[in-house]
Amino acid sequence: MATTEFGRTVHRWRDRVSPEAAGLPTGGQRRAPGLRREELALLAGISVDYITRLEQGRASNPSPQVVEALARALRLSSGERAHLFGLAGLAPPGPDTVPAYITPSVQRLLDRLTGTPVAVYDASWTLLIANPPYAALMGDPSGWRGNERNGVWRNFLGYENRVRQTPESQGALQAALVADLRATVGRYPADQRLRRLVAELQARSDRFAELWESGAVRRHEAARKTIDHPQVGALTLDCDVVTVAGSDLHIMIYTAEPGTEDAERLELLTVLGTQSLLG
Repeated sequence: MATTEFGRTVHRWRDRVSPEAAGLPTGGQRRAPGLRREELALLAGISVDYITRLEQGRASNPSPQVVEALARALRLSSGERAHLFGLAGLAPPGPDTVPAYITPSVQRLLDRLTGTPVAVYDASWTLLIANPPYAALMGDPSGWRGNERNGVWRNFLGYENRVRQTPESQGALQAALVADLRATVGRYPADQRLRRLVAELQARSDRFAELWESGAVRRHEAARKTIDHPQVGALTLDCDVVTVAGSDLHIMIYTAEPGTEDAERLELLTVLGTQSLLG
């Protein structure tokens, strides 16, 4: 059970993270130099009310997913992350589970890509973090919870998607995602959350079950995508997926060919994303 020290520690570490370091605007009066609760909630994908209750010692037993999300948002070192898990009465995830820890070096890389849509997924294609240009391009994911944050789940169960698909391209993407997920299960056979995800997808999607039974194993990598955006129209972009050795993170990066209309629209989207944060 989490102690009051868990909440005090979250509060202390929240105070030391500047909005600039977290990629957030700094407008308005601030009583303290660090992140507001609302900002931490946005970064971690957790409700403000729950963070308030945690900090005040009125909530106990945070899940490993909540602790991991707080560790990412607070930019904790590996030692600090382990300490936060310990205060929650939990053991840090071991090598037999899908890593969800964004290392400081990956975080620094993200900090330098402020004008490019970037999202980071774990090896099961669960979204860990997305920057403002990505949210502007693909839709704000901050309200997604649980399996809603998983790209395989959303693709097979019909969640809204701005990427233009033909039956052929959708079939190829689904086959690639299932083959990639099967490879992940092979690397993390003891991860119960991953096994539950696969079992639920098998139960709810005949197409997923069919592809899973095929037994294909491979990585899902680069693609060229057309995104139908409600404000700026269609953009055709290169989508590259970089896998981080050691942490098994997938970094998804969208870019446009310089000097094209797609590049101009992408630049406009970056401005729109910044304005939505300031608004």
